[in-house]
Amino acid sequence: MNQFRQIDLNLLVYLDALLRERNVTRAAEQLNITQPAMSNGLKRLRNLLNDPILVRTSEGMMPTERALAMQPQVRQILYSVEEVIQPSRTFVAQESERVFRIMISDYAASTLMSPLLVALREQAPNVTIDLMTPSDVSFHDVENGKVDIAVNRFDELPQSFHQKSLWHDDFACLLHKDHPLIADYTLEQYLKARHSWVSKTGFGVGIGMDPNDVQKLGWVDEALNRLGHQRRIKVFTRNYHVAMYLAKEGLVATLPSKAAKLYQDSPDLVLREPPFAIPSIELKMIWSPLLQHDDGHRWFRQLVADVAGSC
Repeated sequence: MNQFRQIDLNLLVYLDALLRERNVTRAAEQLNITQPAMSNGLKRLRNLLNDPILVRTSEGMMPTERALAMQPQVRQILYSVEEVIQPSRTFVAQESERVFRIMISDYAASTLMSPLLVALREQAPNVTIDLMTPSDVSFHDVENGKVDIAVNRFDELPQSFHQKSLWHDDFACLLHKDHPLIADYTLEQYLKARHSWVSKTGFGVGIGMDPNDVQKLGWVDEALNRLGHQRRIKVFTRNYHVAMYLAKEGLVATLPSKAAKLYQDSPDLVLREPPFAIPSIELKMIWSPLLQHDDGHRWFRQLVADVAGSC
């Protein structure tokens, strides 16, 4: 106990920032302290733990094995402290003027936002929604509670995040009603047609696409590659509505069904099941443990889940 009393618990905050940023300057900026103050904090941590914590390598500053082992425990301690000191406030949806920030993919925004706004008009007319694209934020932003929820398809997630599955979706092909593929709807003719491609979005800024890099092309092209085939992609886009519009110009759009069905009433377009099997995708909602017990956040994420369940 005497040894515990000698520990400055602010050092845990410094340690958490250093392990996440792996850079003294960026860690200092995140905590809004000076770089010398953070350097001094790192020196004190090294003395306290008898461990260098961060070591310089050819790839930049890297955590030591002990520091990596401590990281999840440190995060859990800080989450627990946040919950204890967070003021208790009753959330009243009808009266709230809160802004909820959502990182959301174009696919999810296209299919989910319209019914969500209808529900908000009825239950919380003064609430504001701030939509952010996957390239606007990072996992750190979600983890720190700067973004309320992220809605997307995620391959891997940090273990600390809370998550909920919103739905599973199959695929559909969107074509112009006069497209020659309709008359002979086979995989062979599908491969001869011209196609548009839509980004498999995740976190971070995207880069240019390589038509031959199947590993990065996503669901549709991975399924084709397993069959030993490759489609003719003529346009790469990061916007589902662009792909759906290009279907009117003769490009085949192979999209998640919920997105494709937004255009099912268009007189110029028709929907077809893909002429090959594509594994379904899962849309998830994730959020920070820092927001897990927030009254308003609980209400909002339950509303999102309810709306998604009815889509």
